[in-house]
Amino acid sequence: MDAQAMKYEKKEHLVTRQNKAEQEILAEFERGNYTLKAPLVKLNPYLISPLTALVLFRTEVKQEVTLTVKGKEHAGDISHTFPRDTVHILPVYGLYGDYENTVELRTSGGETSLVTIRTEPLAPEVPVPTYCKENKEHMGDNLIFLTQTSKADALACDYRGDVRWYLTVNVSFDMKRLANGHLLVGTDRLIRLPYYVSGVYEMGVHGKIYREYRVPGGYHHDTFEMEDGNILMLTQAPDAETVEDVLALTDRETGKILRIWDYKKLLPYQCASTYSGSGSAHDWFHNNAVWYDKKTDSITLSGRHQDAVINIDYVSGELNWVLGDPTGWPEDFVSRYFFKPVGEPFEWSYEQHGVLVCPDGDIMMFDNGHYRSKIKEEYAKAADSYSRGVRYHIDTQARTVRQVWQYGKERGADFFSPYICNVEYYGEGRYMVHSGGIAYKNGEPLEGLGSMDGTGPDCRLNSITCEIVNDEVVYELHVPSNVFRAEKLPAYYAGEVMELGAGRVCGEMSVTGEFDTEVPAQAAGETVPEHYEASLTEEEDRILFNATYEKGQLAMLLLTGEDDRVHRYYINTSASKNFEAMCVGTFLKNNPRNVDLFINKKGLGGKFRVQLLVDENIYETGIMLDF
Repeated sequence: MDAQAMKYEKKEHLVTRQNKAEQEILAEFERGNYTLKAPLVKLNPYLISPLTALVLFRTEVKQEVTLTVKGKEHAGDISHTFPRDTVHILPVYGLYGDYENTVELRTSGGETSLVTIRTEPLAPEVPVPTYCKENKEHMGDNLIFLTQTSKADALACDYRGDVRWYLTVNVSFDMKRLANGHLLVGTDRLIRLPYYVSGVYEMGVHGKIYREYRVPGGYHHDTFEMEDGNILMLTQAPDAETVEDVLALTDRETGKILRIWDYKKLLPYQCASTYSGSGSAHDWFHNNAVWYDKKTDSITLSGRHQDAVINIDYVSGELNWVLGDPTGWPEDFVSRYFFKPVGEPFEWSYEQHGVLVCPDGDIMMFDNGHYRSKIKEEYAKAADSYSRGVRYHIDTQARTVRQVWQYGKERGADFFSPYICNVEYYGEGRYMVHSGGIAYKNGEPLEGLGSMDGTGPDCRLNSITCEIVNDEVVYELHVPSNVFRAEKLPAYYAGEVMELGAGRVCGEMSVTGEFDTEVPAQAAGETVPEHYEASLTEEEDRILFNATYEKGQLAMLLLTGEDDRVHRYYINTSASKNFEAMCVGTFLKNNPRNVDLFINKKGLGGKFRVQLLVDENIYETGIMLDF
């Protein structure tokens, strides 16, 4: 690449960088004589989790070790006991930021040691809670893990609202704990605006990625771990005209797609009268939750843009029922699949999220209440709206539905979230209700979505997470951002030990679609002009091209192979932000004219000359790719 060529970077996958970091730590450990009283301490060992550490030492005989991160008060202690061994490589979770943390190590033989770990201040992107109704009794050793939709870091807070964990990469969508104790969360690797990412990370609290599961159509919103370990993931067909309307079953070992369900085969997706206030032909269903119920061998799916929850048979894939306001739906669908309300009070849910099935078959969800009607003339304003957690009892034989519980309506517009959010069932009468998309503009509830419209100086974001026991709020946390979902999880899982070794990247990306027609243009005889601010980053499985254009310019990236075949990739320079929903806004650019183009390496191989076509000119980049 010559001195005037465009900026180029070859970037290793985070899995690769983490493995190198781990190997360096282990090599240092092998070289030294580290003991209980003088251990090796490594803060942020996996590069992305600053409030975690590794403590490494040896004992002469096999010992259990109980590690305790001392809280700012005794109730804040976080402890875990590791099994007997002579080599101890112990993950440390729950450190405080900008603090002299004390970590106690106590062996089963009665020896103790105190280790001091000094941490840096929290990153500016960490939204520090503004209010907490604390309750150690009900929170126990759990933390509230929060994944963002605004430009903020994922974090976890304890019983009194102190931040005890965060990540420095923009993981996305729901975070869940798997049966093996690992966390499952959407990756930070955008493949397509507004928020479709490469897949999901299976990772530890320390940030180590054990596996990345890539999905050809990209991942969004939610997952569900099956009893055999395979994972249901929400996706879409690559390069389809519609989005967020496909479910994939992914093999846990290989990442291979075992089966897909396409909702267009189940519902009248071209029937605009069924759409919610945010629906469109492009994003007609907007699937934001998935739940498998073993008792009925069925899958329950939430379609925000239909104001409906649907249930399908796992084996046949056929539609069982639809729960939602039937206004606008075809009569034959209403008579065959919908429920009739019985009892008072009763209200339908609108643009719902976070749907789950209770042990007794009841359906719980977060009723966002966006628009509160399917009739445009009756749409509610934000100031007159409310959101709530709600539980419905359905009778699939009689086709009736009864509302049996709700929380949130009484809090009015101050609890109103037009998007995102979730509920959790912890036992009868014990629930979480998380209203994560609250936003104000000039002191009034925002009509738009906080992730997209709540970024100005006159806007304020909020997220309220409540734990409710027998209709009493026993814990409440406010965070000044918009939070996709909240999950209450212990920092350590039962039997946790440090798992060493390189992570794996599973599954596959799709073949990136090409522009088939040659566009008349001529060689400019120069490299890409500086005002385009162009750069190319080569990753292990794809390339990222970034540049800044004038709105509406014709632009393409050209890859010319050794056989002179030209691969043309269209770049959308329209600078449009007209998305029907913006559940995660972390990937939006401050300058919409600055555009990313992602090209997967799948289907490509060999050496390629890289050029940029803008309007009638073809510019050289000075870059040759070889993969």
